[in-house]
Amino acid sequence: MELLPLLTALLLAHAAACVAWMAVSRRRRSRCYLLDYACHKPSDDRKVTTETAGAVIERNKRLGLGEYRFLLKVIVNSGIGEHTYCPRNVLEGREEMPTHVDALEEMDDFFSDAVAAVLRRTGVAPRDVDVVVLNVGSFSPSPSLVSRIVRRFGMREDVAAYNLSGMGCSAGLVAVDLARNIMLNRPRTMALVVTSESCAPNWYTGTDKSMMLGNCLFRSGGAAALLTNDPAFRCRAKMELRCLVRANIAAHDDAHAAAVHREDADGRLGVSLSKALPKAAVRAFTDNLQRLAPRILPAGELARFAARLLLRKLFFRRKQQVLPASGPKINFKTGVDHFCLHPGGTAVIEAVKKSLGLTAHDVEPARMTLHRWGNTSASSLWYVLNYMEAKRRLKRGDRVLMVTFGSGFKCNSCYWEVVRDLDDAGAWEDCIDDYPPETLVNPYMDKFGWVNDVQGQGGGFVF
Repeated sequence: MELLPLLTALLLAHAAACVAWMAVSRRRRSRCYLLDYACHKPSDDRKVTTETAGAVIERNKRLGLGEYRFLLKVIVNSGIGEHTYCPRNVLEGREEMPTHVDALEEMDDFFSDAVAAVLRRTGVAPRDVDVVVLNVGSFSPSPSLVSRIVRRFGMREDVAAYNLSGMGCSAGLVAVDLARNIMLNRPRTMALVVTSESCAPNWYTGTDKSMMLGNCLFRSGGAAALLTNDPAFRCRAKMELRCLVRANIAAHDDAHAAAVHREDADGRLGVSLSKALPKAAVRAFTDNLQRLAPRILPAGELARFAARLLLRKLFFRRKQQVLPASGPKINFKTGVDHFCLHPGGTAVIEAVKKSLGLTAHDVEPARMTLHRWGNTSASSLWYVLNYMEAKRRLKRGDRVLMVTFGSGFKCNSCYWEVVRDLDDAGAWEDCIDDYPPETLVNPYMDKFGWVNDVQGQGGGFVF
């Protein structure tokens, strides 16, 4: 009879050990390290200078004086400089007749630069990659672009490849989230995340003002990053992912229609940005922060905010007054050292700055990225991060918050901890010393401001 209790105790101990081992193993797999990343720098012959942009606008004979004035106002206030890049078909005057080959060549240039660079810099062989997640929102050929990468770099037959499309500017963090979730069930996994946008077939040539905005903001670019949950790579990694939060408010009609890839009344394809976009962005941003704050901020800050909010409600209830719209704000700087914001435009950057109570120093990386590279869609955040690194702002133990917005409407954010001091200039290497410049005033006004003095609204106006 003494044997039965002994066997029971042994079985319980074994079961407890198995549960503990499974918990430890899952915790290890839940780790997500950013091994390295590379931002694409197109060749100099693809730069969009003031003269180049003027020539492209001049070719569109459909534009009248009203459209020229609109474009001038948007470009001057866009925050974009003279060193951004666009597809070759636009520079060659073929924006109205893009081909499938144009789009593929734009992607191949990116793959040959950024994907090859991140593999070379990390010493990871293509056949060591277990998972590939690619996002290019508005170009989805067959075979898929992710299959094109697998073929181009000779990856293994059992590589898990995922191709995301239609996700907009926030797709970069969606791709990171997908890679992280896959790694939860695959120990010691190496994941390649590739993020870009296809501008070649999507240059708008019509006169719909809501669709003309895209040409003023979006530019060619892209980034590739290597993620892993293998603890053996922790000492080589740049950052560790602590949490990632996604908010999608597409159930609201106005939010769903805020940014749409569609045809205009004349059948010309482009991206339409509605007047409801700022409101949708604020709503998605608020939803995201409500779930993010408890996960990244210290308990003291959360308690302070809750106490001030409660006292405010009690005070106005006693006074029988209506609560004012503005109230106490959470200080995100108590849990965040660096803010990596999506450079979707000056209005987006300023809105986030105001909402979070940030300084000019906090939003400098986003502003400079917009000026140097433009809005490169989902890859923009990696250029912002690279600016911080090039300026040697990122030190071991620092906490970095990435925030991005995209069609849907979506707001995604992720929280990183810097593992070691970072100082790789990357794509900024040849120009980082020139930033921030003395002025961000756009030269378009100096060269084309006279359009505002021209009378008449007739079409066919030419510079």
